[in-house]
Amino acid sequence: VIASYKYMHHKADDIAIIQMVLKGNQSAYTTLVARYQGYVFTITMRYVNNREVAEELAQDVFIKAYKNLADFKGNSKFSTWLYTIVHTTCLSHLRKKQHAAILPGDAAINYIADGHALAQQPINNMEVRDRQATLEQAIQKLPPAEAEVITLYYLAEQTVEETGIITGMTPGNVKVRLYRARQKLKEILTVKRFDSVH
Repeated sequence: VIASYKYMHHKADDIAIIQMVLKGNQSAYTTLVARYQGYVFTITMRYVNNREVAEELAQDVFIKAYKNLADFKGNSKFSTWLYTIVHTTCLSHLRKKQHAAILPGDAAINYIADGHALAQQPINNMEVRDRQATLEQAIQKLPPAEAEVITLYYLAEQTVEETGIITGMTPGNVKVRLYRARQKLKEILTVKRFDSVH
């Protein structure tokens, strides 16, 4: 089991910052932007294969979140509420463009299929870079819906229930997609390793 500690201390802190913003301290919002902009960009890149477009979508997400901040009731993590806006914003963009979601080569999940995190390893040697490149290639082969739940669950550290809220799926469907995605990653990575030794 991968222990996720990054957001355990954030929920109360996020709510405190939100209260500051709602009371008129607009500059406090930059703290939330700095905290979540990386993951928001990662998720937008799951939908479009263009860094500039992904950055514009991410900016749009934070503008929408700011304008609707009073609607956040604190019943869930701020990140869950925010990623719901990411999801709907990206789907709206794709509908307007009338093209299917494309998995990006950038910002791949830093978790290998057997559950061991690569995210904590410094990207400062050839072996680690090669392993991350392999993961990026594997993620690109997943269907967009499965790549999204993997991203939310592992990288953005949302629970099964929270991932369901964001994507509009039941927890059962989220678990099924997570299972299928992990199985496919294992198969892809196994074939990759087999090919590399032959």
